[in-house]
Amino acid sequence: MEIAGFLAAELAYGRVQQIEKDLNDLFGRMGEGPYAFVRGFGRAERKRLKDFKHRFTTGRGISDLLELLQSVLNGFGSIEKFFLQGYNPGDENIISALSRFCDSLLGMYAETHNGSVTRGLSYLLPKPAAGSACKRLNLFLRWMVRNDDVDAGLWKSFDRAKLIVPIDVHMGRLCRILGFDQRKTVSLSVAVKITERFAEIEPADPVKYDFALSRIGILKNCTGQHRSGCEFCELFEFCFQE
Repeated sequence: MEIAGFLAAELAYGRVQQIEKDLNDLFGRMGEGPYAFVRGFGRAERKRLKDFKHRFTTGRGISDLLELLQSVLNGFGSIEKFFLQGYNPGDENIISALSRFCDSLLGMYAETHNGSVTRGLSYLLPKPAAGSACKRLNLFLRWMVRNDDVDAGLWKSFDRAKLIVPIDVHMGRLCRILGFDQRKTVSLSVAVKITERFAEIEPADPVKYDFALSRIGILKNCTGQHRSGCEFCELFEFCFQE
């Protein structure tokens, strides 16, 4: 579940239908289970992914990522234990731990590739220090740390109060409608600000609202402009049109 969740989060960009189609394709190529596929990853497994593609993520990028995950599993047994190496419970939020996680993986790759990192791998492991909102990785952390009917709660070593809201176009627009932050550019600072606003309502679990709000943007295709049917939206009484 941990490996499957990580890969699902990494491909969580673009249209939902395409994401589902390409994840089914990817997992189909991985055979009986993602964990066993990663643990046994080698030349034959890389060949099976060679022509895989999800938008601008290619089979090579996924293969490079899986090689790194193989090293993680061999050395630590799980992604959780590897991530825990960079986690400090005293940190204000999980950003520092996420930075160390990405830097460690990219550093592992660079060590065996003459100090360079491919563009595809850099996209899959964006650096928070560079200002990226890291939506897909924060989504993965939400799935792993929170435990309810939506999130798996596989990781038991982390405080959900430290999580950052996964911000994409939909969530960013809805948070502007709610007056949480008026910036239209999605960035890490915007994600932190929005999380802080949610923490004013629920300090122990600020990310709990992410799923419910993002569904409005995705399923109802909210554009921030008034149209027929807006009056039936749960946010209508709070809404201002952009």
